[in-house]
Amino acid sequence: MTKDRTILDQIAQEARDRVDAASASVSTAQMRTRAFDTPIRGGFPFEHALSAPGLSFICEVKKASPSKGLISPDFPYLEIAEDYEAGGAAAISVLTEPAHFLGADAYLTQITHRVSIPVLRKDFVVDAYQIFEARVLGASAVLLICSIISKEQLSEFLGLAENLGLSALVEAHDRTEVERAVRAGARVIGVNNRNLHDFSVDTSNSAALRTLVPPDRIFVSESGVATPQDAAMVAQSGADAVLVGEALMRATDRQGFLTELIQASNPDSRPAGNTVPAVKICGISRDDDVPVLNEMLPDYAGFVFHPASRRHVDLDTARHLRTLLDERITTVGVFVDAPIPQVVEAIESGAISMVQLHGSEDQGYIAALRRALPRTPIIKAVAASDAASISQITTDNVDYLMVDNARPGSGESFDWDVLGDLPTETPVFLAGGLTPDTVSDAARLGVYAVDVSSGVETDGVKDPNKIRAFISAARSVRNGGRP
Repeated sequence: MTKDRTILDQIAQEARDRVDAASASVSTAQMRTRAFDTPIRGGFPFEHALSAPGLSFICEVKKASPSKGLISPDFPYLEIAEDYEAGGAAAISVLTEPAHFLGADAYLTQITHRVSIPVLRKDFVVDAYQIFEARVLGASAVLLICSIISKEQLSEFLGLAENLGLSALVEAHDRTEVERAVRAGARVIGVNNRNLHDFSVDTSNSAALRTLVPPDRIFVSESGVATPQDAAMVAQSGADAVLVGEALMRATDRQGFLTELIQASNPDSRPAGNTVPAVKICGISRDDDVPVLNEMLPDYAGFVFHPASRRHVDLDTARHLRTLLDERITTVGVFVDAPIPQVVEAIESGAISMVQLHGSEDQGYIAALRRALPRTPIIKAVAASDAASISQITTDNVDYLMVDNARPGSGESFDWDVLGDLPTETPVFLAGGLTPDTVSDAARLGVYAVDVSSGVETDGVKDPNKIRAFISAARSVRNGGRP
């Protein structure tokens, strides 16, 4: 592969080669005839399924990917599809690309015969032949990726899919592609949070582009959802549907995990007392801290940039640690009265994607930071020494509160009863003296997340066994307290 040729370019060329090989055996005219002769469910069921109230889930069946390699060695694809349907999926996406995703047309056909919900053929469509194939295989929808087809092809393929009774999920990655999809008349538009040229993931991408899609179209957020909290954020961004792949494929209980995602994204359907808090492990500073995090996958990992902290890391170290951490873990930078340019630099470097303010930052500072980083989530740490101090809390320009004791960052506990006096609905990270023994009680308070640093250390160093115990205890709440 040349320096300027990306993996997406390679996959697209291989798709053209596959079309050439297939059409040598069954001509385009023959495949077209087969397509129009193939019965199909009318009424565009894929679009109908995604139009239901709440966030709809398109669940993906895939054996491998270029970025992650082999995901499912055994790959019981029919069982996987049945789990998705039982768990509440609106539709199923089946990879048929053979070289990099180890997909097969047979997987799609067999799955369409096994489940009653609509199935999307997920492949790299570069020729009309593949759309004819999709109908013959039994798909209800096809994927059209803007970055590998021209605007003329997009219009042509949309019209062809329409005539065949197929829906088209038109995938974009940036503003220009979204606008092209809208102009072409796409009824279902997806924004991929994964850049298919280098496979990097930015979960804020779809949220940032949401407003470009008119309300009469179906908007899908693709890639990057790994936790119930991610699903909730996608729902809050205004998406109609979300496509989830790797996280479900790797789940030991696919049906149960999908149910959790659906409940998190549709709070009105969540049973009372069945909340699962996000988990943040703060003060990550060494390479040795990383393996257990990649094993347990907390929702957040915190880097402390305050020089006075014994857990302090510089930006170079944070960038290095970010490369070692699983991409599904969101990294948070902890700052204490830091100059705004320093915070901006940390975000722009890619080391962190959220900001936590732990000093005396006032509303003027926070407003200026928001102007500098309009799409970056901001957490503000506040002291909760008593009800009077709680009542003074303001949440202008912040996305989350970090409620700690009177000396934030000390690792000391406080009276959790004061949480009932919070004058806001802003999601709360709870910190202060949490340990593996106390976190399950804290999780039952209904907070958005629990945060720990010293509570999972031994002699001032992160302890893998304590981290495992902390995360397991926090997540046991969803099972009524049973791990």
